[in-house]
Amino acid sequence: MGAGVRLSVDTGGIVASVETGTDARPGDLVLNGIVFPAASNAHSHAFHRALRGRTHLGGAGSFWTWRQEMYRAAGALTPALYEELATAVFAEMVTAGYTSVAEFHYVHHRLDGTPYAGHAMELALARAAQSAGIRLTLLDTCYLSGGFGEPLSAEQARFSDGSADAWLRRLTDLRHAFEAEFDPAYVSVGAALHSVRAVPAEALQTIADGLDPELPLHVHVSEQPAENQDCLEATGLTPVQLLHRHGLLGPRLAAVHATHLAPEDIALLGDAGATVVMCPSTEADLADGIGPAAALSEAGSRIALGSDQHAVLDPWLEMRALEHGERLSSGVRGRFSPAALHASLSDGGAAAQGRRAPGFAPGRVCDLMAVDPHTVRTAGSDPAQLALTATAQDVTAVVIGGAPAADRGRHLRLGDPGPLLAAAIVNLDLAGSAPAAEPVKEGRR
Repeated sequence: MGAGVRLSVDTGGIVASVETGTDARPGDLVLNGIVFPAASNAHSHAFHRALRGRTHLGGAGSFWTWRQEMYRAAGALTPALYEELATAVFAEMVTAGYTSVAEFHYVHHRLDGTPYAGHAMELALARAAQSAGIRLTLLDTCYLSGGFGEPLSAEQARFSDGSADAWLRRLTDLRHAFEAEFDPAYVSVGAALHSVRAVPAEALQTIADGLDPELPLHVHVSEQPAENQDCLEATGLTPVQLLHRHGLLGPRLAAVHATHLAPEDIALLGDAGATVVMCPSTEADLADGIGPAAALSEAGSRIALGSDQHAVLDPWLEMRALEHGERLSSGVRGRFSPAALHASLSDGGAAAQGRRAPGFAPGRVCDLMAVDPHTVRTAGSDPAQLALTATAQDVTAVVIGGAPAADRGRHLRLGDPGPLLAAAIVNLDLAGSAPAAEPVKEGRR
C-alpha cells in the first residue's frame, strides 16, 4: 500500500474527497515534503511593504514616529503605482505560503480628498491580487477624523469620505462593481473601521445601523496605550467597550492587535465570539507590546494572524512569534500548541475574511503549502512541530484552488518577487520626491 494522501478537487478548487495510504496516479500534481493548509493573512496594508528596513535610524522612536514615514509613502501612491507595488507584495505573500489576504484599505482618494473615477484605487488592488493569484478580501475602511475631536490632517485627507453615510454609499457601490467583475471566491469586499479614534462615536452608530450584517468587519483596537487613554477621556469607555455600546461586537468582528486590553475587554470580545487578529512581527517592530492572546482564546475569541506592515512576510515566523510572545509574558512554554498555531494561521484568518478554510477535508478549499523537512532549519524536527522551526525559505510549493502557484520561492506566473518589489519601491520613491501634481477635480461621488 502507498504512503501518500490523495485529494480530489472539483472545478471550483474545493476538496471533494480524500484518500489515504495511496500512490500518485498519472496526471496528479505531486507535492513533496510535509504538506499543511496554506496561510490566510488576516491583516495587511500592502503599501507598508515599502517601509521595510527604512524606519530604524534616528534614535528612539515609536508607533507615532513610524506613522509619519507611513504617511509619506501613502502620499506618493497613485492607482498605477499601487497596482505595481501590491502585485509584487501579493506575489511575495504567495511564495511564502499565503493564499488569501485581508487587505485593510483606506487610501481611497486623491491627495486633496477628491475621488478618483470608478474606484480606481480599489480596482488596482483587485487587479494586483488577480495577477498574483491570491484570494483578496478588500476591507474598505471608514476613516473620518484625526483623533477624538480632531479634524483630519492634510496627510489623512485622501483616506476620508467625509461622513459615515457617504462611506456606506461608496461601499455599496464598490460591492456592486466588484460583484459584476470578479469571482467572489477570489476577490470580495468586506468592511473596516480604521479605529475608534478615526471614526467618531456618532458615526459608529450610523455604521452599526446601516452596514450589511453579513459583511466581515475589522477594526484596529487598543494598539497603543495612548489610544485607550484618549478614548477613556473622550467617552468614559475603552475602545472595546465603545464598540460594544454601539452594537458592533459579534462573530463577524475582527479586532486587530488588541494589545492593551482590560480584563473587561477580554471578556467582552470572548463573549461576542469575535476574532482577534494578532500581528506579532509588526507589534514587535513598532514596539507596541505583547497582546493577551492566550487569555483571549480562553475567553472565547478566535485567534488569527496577520503580517500587517510586512516587516517580515513569513507565516511561520508569525506563528512562532505568537507563541514566543506568550512565553515571554507568562514564563510558561506551550501556551499555543503547534496545532493551535496552524489553526490560527489558516482557519482563523479565513474566518476573519468570511472565506472557506483551506485544508484537506471535503468542503475546504485546496490551498496548501509544502515544507522541506530536511533543511538546516527543519532537519530532525518532528513533522508536527515544524511550526516552531520552519520558515518561508523552507516552503517548496504553494497550491491555490488545486493549481500550483509557487515553487521554491518563485511565483509561477510572476517569477522572483524580489526584482518586482525593488522596481515598485524605486518607482514609488521617485513619485514621492517629485513635485506634487495639481489634483484633478472630479466632484465627490
